[in-house]
Amino acid sequence: MTAKIFQSLPSRPAPTRQDGLLGWLRANLFGDLRTSLATLLIGGLLLWLLPQFLQWAVFSAVWRPNFDACRADGVGACWGVVAEKYRLIILGRYPFDEQWRPLVATLLMLSLLVASCVRFCWKPWLVLLWVGVLAVFFTLMYGNVLGLSKVETDRWGGLPLTLLLATLSIAMAFPIALVVALGRRSNLPAIRSACTIYVELVRGVPLISVLFMASFMFPLFMPQGTTIDVLIRVLAGITLFAAAYMAEVIRGGLQAIPKGQIEAAATLGLSYWQTQRKIVLPQALAMVVPGIMNNFIAIFKDTSLVTIVSLYELTGALGLALNSDADWRPFKIEGYLFIALIYFIFCFSMSRYSLWVEKQVNKGKQR
Repeated sequence: MTAKIFQSLPSRPAPTRQDGLLGWLRANLFGDLRTSLATLLIGGLLLWLLPQFLQWAVFSAVWRPNFDACRADGVGACWGVVAEKYRLIILGRYPFDEQWRPLVATLLMLSLLVASCVRFCWKPWLVLLWVGVLAVFFTLMYGNVLGLSKVETDRWGGLPLTLLLATLSIAMAFPIALVVALGRRSNLPAIRSACTIYVELVRGVPLISVLFMASFMFPLFMPQGTTIDVLIRVLAGITLFAAAYMAEVIRGGLQAIPKGQIEAAATLGLSYWQTQRKIVLPQALAMVVPGIMNNFIAIFKDTSLVTIVSLYELTGALGLALNSDADWRPFKIEGYLFIALIYFIFCFSMSRYSLWVEKQVNKGKQR
């Protein structure tokens, strides 16, 4: 009987590191040959463009509000236009001596929005806080009480108007969209038909048409002597327009719920509203978090269209600031880049918050 000689197996290569900077680079930028080639191509293009952009935007730029320096040859970006016109861009046509009021109102609104995104603040008192902050916001902006001078809504503008329109339209559009989405799946033909007609009519026209109708056509149908503030009409138009699109997003989530769960709820004796509140809606809304947040971002950006009805939000206030001064009119690019930065900060923040919410609602599916 021959003796067997033990031979060890050849050692396997060490596993590649999956965490840290090297792991992230390997997973996202150099995963395979095509990904690596694309990374090198795009990286080379950025290395060629980035120095030129930095030279124009930073190193050769004029930061002081000096018109003559901006006109000199060989200079880069003229950020002096922002330094010169920032108050008109940010706060619109609000009276200069009273601009502390929209500033305080905007800071309160932003603080409330940040607090509403924190889990610790998801308490019943948050609703009362919203009511209080909105009351203070309108008191500061409109005035005519507590010794504050009256400022008509057509003089509101800039960032305060953008925040107001976006926040209120989102807050009011969501419950309307929820009801319409449920109505489109109703077994009652009258309710289902009414919700379908509303969605198809609103989605069949651009937002500009809705704003035009709300601002100019709607007052023609009002009784003589009755007027509704243009801000309220525009807010209603944006809300109804956003609700129609959001309803379809929510309806997609409702259709993804297996019918067996609804039948199981009926077997347990749950009513229709109990089934929707405890079983269907929590799952459906969790599925469509990215779609809902995408709709929120679209609403925030669509507020720029209210300029057509003479409400000068951020982009409208920028046009007003530059068109009224021929000296600074040639430097629109710098002004629009400044506005784009503000929009990017808000939209990127909403996008990152959406990712956090998506992770929270999907914790039960993670392993």
